[in-house]
Amino acid sequence: MLTTLLYSIFALDQTVAQLGAQYGLSLYALLFVVIFAETGLVVFPFLPGDSILFIAGTVAASAGLNVHLLAGMLVVAAVAGDTLNYAIGHFIGPRVFDKPDSRFFKQAHLQRTQAFYDKYGGVTIIIGRFIPVIRTFAPFLAGVAGMRYGKFVCYNVIGGLCWIGSLTYAGYVFGNIPWVKEHLSLIVVGIVLVTIAPAVCAFFRERREAKRG
Repeated sequence: MLTTLLYSIFALDQTVAQLGAQYGLSLYALLFVVIFAETGLVVFPFLPGDSILFIAGTVAASAGLNVHLLAGMLVVAAVAGDTLNYAIGHFIGPRVFDKPDSRFFKQAHLQRTQAFYDKYGGVTIIIGRFIPVIRTFAPFLAGVAGMRYGKFVCYNVIGGLCWIGSLTYAGYVFGNIPWVKEHLSLIVVGIVLVTIAPAVCAFFRERREAKRG
């Protein structure tokens, strides 16, 4: 199984068309779940949403998938995810600031988002779409702070359209370049490595600081 998985990754430019043809609807559903989870659940702040969207666009181009259907589904996932996150934050309320750190919840993430809110206000819902961690905690904190729901919905929809549309269609345009189609596997691996590098560095930095403490 591991050998098959590795082959699929490094021969992605050869297999993506078959995968798209055989599992098109499943790929849509999987991407929907990933985007919904990253935006809707505070326990998944480090899912690589930006790279996933860009790669989804390139795969749609290479596999001949309907990019407009894909983008539409992902916008729904992003908006629904933020709405759920807002509702959870609204239900929990300010007492979340007293919640101790756990494996999946860090006060540092909440405080970083709070600082972002203090600087940019409600527009954080839009800007934060493009920033890992902020993307996950911004709607949650909006609910905690009791942002008026009508105002939140406006920011939520605009942010979702901008985030999904820009990255998915950029990947689609990029994926239609012949050289990209021929080297898709290497490009995907490169994008993933660049995306996870900051999270890996942050993890080791936190462990080093914890040992010193």
